[in-house]
Amino acid sequence: MSSSGVWKAFEDNEITHSVAHHLAAISELMNRQGYARVSDVARYLDITRGSASLTLKALKRKHYVLEDQNKFLRLSEEAQRIVDLVMAKRAIVRKFLKDVLHVEEQQAEIDACKVEHLLSLETGEKLLHFMSFLLSDTPMARQFLEAFRDEEALCHGLELCPICEDECLFHMQIEA
Repeated sequence: MSSSGVWKAFEDNEITHSVAHHLAAISELMNRQGYARVSDVARYLDITRGSASLTLKALKRKHYVLEDQNKFLRLSEEAQRIVDLVMAKRAIVRKFLKDVLHVEEQQAEIDACKVEHLLSLETGEKLLHFMSFLLSDTPMARQFLEAFRDEEALCHGLELCPICEDECLFHMQIEA
């Protein structure tokens, strides 16, 4: 896929960061207190009631959010499925960052939140499979993790690096 095709695929993602959080807020509020209203969603997300209302109106048009005559919100089955998938991908990424890469917990949560709705189902499943192996009691997995954690994240030069091709990616990260 060309680079223009990649960004177009990113733009085609129907579930934006905001949509994922609005849907997850309704799900969490329903689980926590048994109901959700626009004002509850706004308070939960720490946004204005007007902002929540605009997003929820669009989600109602897509039949992701249903509203009864008393203005109580609930998720459609499809929306709940989306929330469950997004939250599962967030948990997978958070665990990978925290338990494999040893990213500090708060940063792992922030980064997992940033990508949870962008990962494909295929990538989420393969990452879960990879982590199942890595965090297993298999001697080979334990040896791999030990070797990985002992390896210093230092640049060894372009000619010795199996990742960098034309430009050192390690130095690009430091300079950013």
